[in-house]
Amino acid sequence: MIQINQLKLPVGHKPEEVKKKAAQMLRLQETDLASVTVRRQSLDARKKPQLFYVYTVEAELKSGQSENLSAREKTEKEKNGKREKKHLSEQKLVNRIKNPQIQIGKQGSYQFVKTGKKELSSPPVIIGTGPAGLFCGLMLARHGYHPLLLERGMDVEQRQKAVELFWEKGILNPDSNVQFGEGGAGTFSDGKLNTLVKDSHGRNQLVLETFHEFGADEKILYQNKPHIGTDVLSRIVKGMREEIIRLGGQVRFGCQVTDLIVDKECRQIRGVITSQGEQILSDVVVLAIGHSARDTFSMLNQQNIPMAPKAFAVGLRIQHPQDMLNLSQYGRRPFGTLGAADYKLTWKVASGRGIYSFCMCPGGYVVNASSEPNRLAVNGMSYHSRGGKNGNSALIVTVTPEDFPDQTPLGGIAFQRQLEELAFQAGNGKIPVQLYGDFKARQKSKELGTIEPQMKGSWSFGELHSLFPTELYQTFLEGMEHFGKSIAGFDRTDALLAGVESRTSSPVRIWRDENAKSVVAGLYPCGEGAGYAGGITSAAMDGVLVAEKIAEEFCSF
Repeated sequence: MIQINQLKLPVGHKPEEVKKKAAQMLRLQETDLASVTVRRQSLDARKKPQLFYVYTVEAELKSGQSENLSAREKTEKEKNGKREKKHLSEQKLVNRIKNPQIQIGKQGSYQFVKTGKKELSSPPVIIGTGPAGLFCGLMLARHGYHPLLLERGMDVEQRQKAVELFWEKGILNPDSNVQFGEGGAGTFSDGKLNTLVKDSHGRNQLVLETFHEFGADEKILYQNKPHIGTDVLSRIVKGMREEIIRLGGQVRFGCQVTDLIVDKECRQIRGVITSQGEQILSDVVVLAIGHSARDTFSMLNQQNIPMAPKAFAVGLRIQHPQDMLNLSQYGRRPFGTLGAADYKLTWKVASGRGIYSFCMCPGGYVVNASSEPNRLAVNGMSYHSRGGKNGNSALIVTVTPEDFPDQTPLGGIAFQRQLEELAFQAGNGKIPVQLYGDFKARQKSKELGTIEPQMKGSWSFGELHSLFPTELYQTFLEGMEHFGKSIAGFDRTDALLAGVESRTSSPVRIWRDENAKSVVAGLYPCGEGAGYAGGITSAAMDGVLVAEKIAEEFCSF
């Protein structure tokens, strides 16, 4: 397979032009190519309003293809009365063209290898059905391990009803909400699938292919910033659950793990205890608990499972008209098939503390993502169409253990809870909202500007400026002023702020070794909650990794 990088075509081109341009770059006729497959697509807006798609494609030559000689070569051969055809190999073609954008593609695909010899007396137990837990469970199920997945929340259908009831009437189910339930916190988000994790094993592609297998659009396989959308993602996680069950696994909902059964003498996991008082025995337990399982973190701390506080980030959600963002990013109207524009902004202040945009939701909503009574947290969410009037993102400031009220492993959780209690009070139980101009002036907003809030959950005006310590507040202001220079209108006075965004990543890291195991043998910390991922894709990839580690040690049934 020949890989062509930096194949550029104007936005709005016809699909068949990709193959035509590939043939031109290879100095061949289109009929010489058996296929051209798009592997990556990104948008080049550096010369806006002239916009281009930049592709990475794989081209396959027709079997037995002969070399097409250049016009000059043909003329010379014809003069001498000679016609010559040479067999054309991919490597010969690449060598002849001598274009750094054209090379032999990397062959091979993901391989799951089972080398384990230890026998399991009972199936592996996986705590949590977020991306890490689901992918770990699916991989184990597909290779004969019959995993048992335990989820404190409801299945995705019932969870959806509980979340909508909370948004409409404020009735919170602490065990099944935006944070807990089938699919994890990512189910009620934009469903972004991009990751910065370096991947030499093919796990990233495996994750994307699996999402596509269960119903995601084929475009996620090649788009630079793929997304699914919460409406599609909910159907996908249901399909994955059904496949795990079909393959001999089990999934139990409304089943919270409240304690571990540990053999203290040999430091070996022996099973778990559930909220129903049931003891489930197993020598393999995966902790795919998610970043908001605060009671589970407390239990693990009491069990002396090694873990430490971890840096993360906190801040506010900001809403702008999506039309404004589109015009700034694309530089033109109409936007055609480009879809809702996103952005990525970063800034570092003199003290070294950073502020950056996070989980940008084009055409999305700010949602009440609370999971504890009398505490309030927000998140962003988009449907697959990204058709909402506003775009929103979290603007978050980095915090480290030095910012936490104590230096225990749970210090970051205490810091989060302080902010969420203040946010709950600021909005009288509703999402507190403040115009940026009033935030800057440190005064409560009294009326909206021209931006209509796009919210899931009730909101009210509140003093968001009072939530943060002075250094974090000043960092936020400096970042906003800088971002206003990057995107026209970003720092407009009627931009809508909502808070608090406190669940950006886990405030805890559970220690594990190179084999993904805790000091307790058979206990595998996994995914974002354990501190080894940040987002849907990386959490799913870590779930695959942990499944591999289990298969390296244990044989299937």
